[in-house]
Amino acid sequence: MLNRDGKDKLCDYIRYLTERALWETENLIKCIPDEIWYKRYDAIPMWKYLFHTLYSMDRWFINPYDPSYQNPEFYVDNLANLNVIPKEESLSRAQLEDYYYQVAGKIKKYIAELNDSMLIEKPGNCDISRMRLIMGQIRHWHRHMGIIYGF
Repeated sequence: MLNRDGKDKLCDYIRYLTERALWETENLIKCIPDEIWYKRYDAIPMWKYLFHTLYSMDRWFINPYDPSYQNPEFYVDNLANLNVIPKEESLSRAQLEDYYYQVAGKIKKYIAELNDSMLIEKPGNCDISRMRLIMGQIRHWHRHMGIIYGF
């Protein structure tokens, strides 16, 4: 579906909404008070809720089955799993801010290259369309931002 300028209309909406969500996420990270960064909610520290959100954006927005995907250098098994209570591991605000900027850059590059016809296609090794991956992540992303703001 093209707009009046002959550009992709759906991708324009996706770019706009994704840019807004990235801006909201950056603000969220900056607004989490230091005193609750390591505080636990249901035994899970605040930083882990944020990492779970960022990691999901990183893994699922583009292609969760990309064989060339690299976990962040600080990643350990189950770090993003909210069903696993961390013991000694922890992530600083600086680590998660750096990770956010890496993820945001990757997503911005991806959406800049998208066109509407690509949305119904499935990325390599994946059985989910790009549109469904993007919409699913926007839903998941905002759900977790709401949870974090609630703390």
